[in-house]
Amino acid sequence: MTDFATVDFYTDSSLIENPFPYFEYLRSQGPIARLPHRNVLAVTGYAEAIEILNDPKAFSSANAATGPLPDLPWEPEGDDIGEQLDEHRDELIATGLVVCKDGKEHANHRSLMMNLFTPSRLKANEEYMWSLADTLLDDSADKGHCDLIASYATPFATLVIADLLGIPEDDRITFCEKLGPPPGVVGEEVSYEDSQVLGMSFLFEYFGQYLAERRESPKGDILSQFAQAKFPDGSTPEVYDLVWIAAFLFGAGQDTTARLLGACLRVFCENPELQEQVRNDRSLIPAFIEEVVRYEGPVKCAHRLAVKTTTVGGVEIKAGTHVALLYGACNRDPREFEAPTEVILNRPNARKHLGFGRGAHTCAGAPLAKAEVTASLNRILDRMQDIRFSEAHHGPAGERRFNYEGIYTLRALKDLYIDFTPVS
Repeated sequence: MTDFATVDFYTDSSLIENPFPYFEYLRSQGPIARLPHRNVLAVTGYAEAIEILNDPKAFSSANAATGPLPDLPWEPEGDDIGEQLDEHRDELIATGLVVCKDGKEHANHRSLMMNLFTPSRLKANEEYMWSLADTLLDDSADKGHCDLIASYATPFATLVIADLLGIPEDDRITFCEKLGPPPGVVGEEVSYEDSQVLGMSFLFEYFGQYLAERRESPKGDILSQFAQAKFPDGSTPEVYDLVWIAAFLFGAGQDTTARLLGACLRVFCENPELQEQVRNDRSLIPAFIEEVVRYEGPVKCAHRLAVKTTTVGGVEIKAGTHVALLYGACNRDPREFEAPTEVILNRPNARKHLGFGRGAHTCAGAPLAKAEVTASLNRILDRMQDIRFSEAHHGPAGERRFNYEGIYTLRALKDLYIDFTPVS
């Protein structure tokens, strides 16, 4: 049995499949609890997380993607490490990601990202995704069984974000092959982290080529519009900056959406009455998605770095401390959500969840993700009845087993094998 008092949240594989008992242990220590390793304070309190997310001057996003791994490349000193952070920021991992930027630089890069999320572009993308859902389901809906992640969720999310970004159609199959499951090199399984590194290398190569060519010779397509984009002050970003944004959007849009869809189907399988309720009243789908994001959202943990010594929830947070915002715990805070371990349709405050972040770093792709899952659930319910777990893969009731990616940031099913009755 895992000793929660000494376990390392960042490396212990026993916390991967079901982290919620550990989160409740931390909650019993208070809404903000110190972890035994790595100078980390873990936040399980909803109100405390909101306070931190809404105070970017005291809490930097510089470590948002990786948290305390690896260690900071300097020794924090004093009650304000702002100057030290500025001096060493380029030494941090993933510093080019928009989620890791602060202040004006973050606002500039987010403005470039939002150029891709115009109402007209999202509308055209939505029309594409409904057609794509039918096409992908044609391959599995008549068989009565499938691995939803591999056969539908991952290729669907990959192709939708490829369409939004304007990836040439001739290259989209290559993107699916390079970025979709199962991960492997020469027949050997690779870790999620290694597959992400390989994926980012691939994305940098392709987007670098696309954007450099279109900056010199625009083709009138979406990538050309992005390549010609300006910062709000009229200055021209480096192609390098655009590549980081495009690669981030592609990776995040492809990965988290696929995981959210997997979580929705897991909840359907665990709650057959709820499945039928939503099947018979599709207007419930938006509320269902919000509740699944709260209950079993794909983002398990995000991070902030305390830049200034400050106090939150009665706890002093020293400058230089890593703050782990455990969204999976905050979204089940009983002070904020009644009966938090139950899935309740039309929960009055369901939209208050932190599944898409909050504050300046609220997920720009949230509307797209919701539209993708809405289209997918409608088409899946159209084509499949009595959707249930494959007991051959996940075990019988009371002994279910699931494979999750061994990472501390995402709640990510590796696979979800389902059986169902095809609808002609």
